Amino acid sequence: MALVELDVEDGIAVVTLNRPEAMNALSRALRAELAALIQELDSREDVRVVILTGAGTRAFSAGLDLKELGTDPSAMDDATGTTVDANPVKAVEQCGKPVIGAINGVAITGGFELALACDILIASENARFADTHARVGIMPGWGLSQKLSRLIGISRAKELSFTGNFLDAKTAEHWGLVNRVVAEDALLDQARQLAADMASIEPAFLRAYKKLIDDGFAVGLGEAMGIEQARSRAANARVAPADVEARRADVMARGRRQ
Repeated sequence: MALVELDVEDGIAVVTLNRPEAMNALSRALRAELAALIQELDSREDVRVVILTGAGTRAFSAGLDLKELGTDPSAMDDATGTTVDANPVKAVEQCGKPVIGAINGVAITGGFELALACDILIASENARFADTHARVGIMPGWGLSQKLSRLIGISRAKELSFTGNFLDAKTAEHWGLVNRVVAEDALLDQARQLAADMASIEPAFLRAYKKLIDDGFAVGLGEAMGIEQARSRAANARVAPADVEARRADVMARGRRQ
């Protein structure tokens, strides 16, 4: 049985963490398989958008496999590896295509960090998030300590990290951690609908736009504005009026349908 399952249809790749008996815990083997698959999908021309989810309804991922960490002295070094081949979070972060996280249960610690690497999060009503690094006695190494505070505010991030308490889906939506909360049986359908909208954008433009947002978010506002202006001038100089006119009718028609 594959530790990570893949289904590709209409330009959308659904990647499923497949250890439901272990709440999709991120074992060394699963991490390597997931990192390799995400890198492969990033290079595939038939894939435009990736959806990442977990098998079953109990967990997106319970995080690193604590049984493995507790019995293998080398497991910790491997788990905090900085190379993309050993780090599935880095693989998701570096994927040039949009990655939608479909959170179908708990996302705990390393699983929380994996969720935070996605571009967009859609949560089922039974989704819950927790940072238990402090309770396990392991410092985060996949970005949680820095990303979470930027998403929900430093005080809320400290509350979660210093207590290890769970955050329910509705509160996560209210705090801006997830984009929306949907019924459990509608989760993948909603994710696919959103992915289909993104897949209808020209792939090279979508990749460039994602990189523009990510690169700007990683620096201060002043520097980010400079990045946007420079890339905007370079890209838009290549756009002819005829190109805009050719797309105008489609944009207007889509707007009326919505």
